[in-house]
Amino acid sequence: MNAMTHVSAVEENSLATVPLLAGLDRTSLTKIEGACTWRTAQEGEQLLNRDSESRDIFFVLRGRVRIVNYSNTGREIAFALAGPGDFFGELAAIDGQPRSATVVALEECRLAALPPQAFRETLERHPPMAMKVLEKLTRIIRTCDDRIMDLATLSAYQRVYAEILKACRPDPVRMGSWIVYPLPTQAQIAAQASTTRETVARVLSQLALDGVADRKSKTLYIRDMTKLKSLCERPPHAHKDEC
Repeated sequence: MNAMTHVSAVEENSLATVPLLAGLDRTSLTKIEGACTWRTAQEGEQLLNRDSESRDIFFVLRGRVRIVNYSNTGREIAFALAGPGDFFGELAAIDGQPRSATVVALEECRLAALPPQAFRETLERHPPMAMKVLEKLTRIIRTCDDRIMDLATLSAYQRVYAEILKACRPDPVRMGSWIVYPLPTQAQIAAQASTTRETVARVLSQLALDGVADRKSKTLYIRDMTKLKSLCERPPHAHKDEC
């Protein structure tokens, strides 16, 4: 029992499964692990707050977190999800500026927080690791560019259609069919599409009425993929009552 407990404790405080650190030798990895602060967060717990002064970079070992921001009216704007093996908080760790987003645990999470100085020193000593961070920052910039373009050129309805399309996966039961499973909540879709929950509700209802898609429990079945794609191409003024 004691041996099993020891192994479990070691696994809980190990960064061996983090892709960012995969190229490090055992000595370097152990040094980083020793510099980390380890914690378990509960579902709904706020891990970071926008504009806070903390500068640590976080590694997710277990669970998932949502990286979000909020408008002046309190509307949630979703930036990204981070799961096992991912990291977040690198912007503040690199430039020393306040946090740019809020991070909330979606479920129970195990996390490791590395101080910014230790993070920067590791990047300087290990160029391949620094390149991986640069690649992530590049993806963030590309994603932001896409979202800016969507906000400038797509209506709220179209942005919801686009989020549904992104989440579509082939139906494992019926060949040639598509599903969204598990279907995110209306609030989560609204946050991704930068709109309101009410708009998402109207879109889902209209898709059902038009025979494009219908929802059963936590699954959205896409009945007409061609039409769903075409809806994303309509001009923004096609919908009069959207937010």
